[in-house]
Amino acid sequence: MLKGEVTIHSFLSYILLGLSLSAPIGPINAAQLDKGIRGGFWHAWFVGLGAISADIIYMLLVYFGVIHLLDAPFVKAFLWLFGFFVLVYTGVESIKNAGIITAAEMRGSETSLSRSFWAGFLMSLFNPLSILFWLGIYGSILAKAALEFPLQQLLIYSGAIVLGILIWDVTMAAASSIFRKVLTTRVLKAISVLSGLSLVGFGFYFGVQAFQLLFPH
Repeated sequence: MLKGEVTIHSFLSYILLGLSLSAPIGPINAAQLDKGIRGGFWHAWFVGLGAISADIIYMLLVYFGVIHLLDAPFVKAFLWLFGFFVLVYTGVESIKNAGIITAAEMRGSETSLSRSFWAGFLMSLFNPLSILFWLGIYGSILAKAALEFPLQQLLIYSGAIVLGILIWDVTMAAASSIFRKVLTTRVLKAISVLSGLSLVGFGFYFGVQAFQLLFPH
């Protein structure tokens, strides 16, 4: 392959990387499932779009070399702590509202698309695991690729990663909207509670990490 030449194989490999980054169960997937059950495809997808927007911000910070500023212990503790509050609040709301899923609610929506977007955005933005990923995995990919490829190719490969994340978000949104159409209200309530508990669990994990940073042994 000539320098500057983008091959289908290499492009697909970066899309696969984006898919593999999104697939592990995490707070974004749990929130998408819950929003999709309540509001349908678009609400679940907008949670994913919000998360991608935060990911792109971190991608740019890595590219411009300023993400190392976020590696300071105080900043990381703040992010863990804020993430704790966002996730626990969202999880508790999900559990609290699970008992009032009705046929009427299933036909409508309890939140606006903008609220779904901002929920995903804040979850991802204040997720130190996102920082660790973009600094560790994407940072190392960028450093290696910068030595081998020109700027145009770097942008194409970065776009392929984002495309992979987008494909996963559409898949999750479609799956959750299908669930709300084929599953009974009781099962949907159970899934909503489990999604909420998952968010609370991730939130407490963030809280423990913040505590350990603020009060080291």
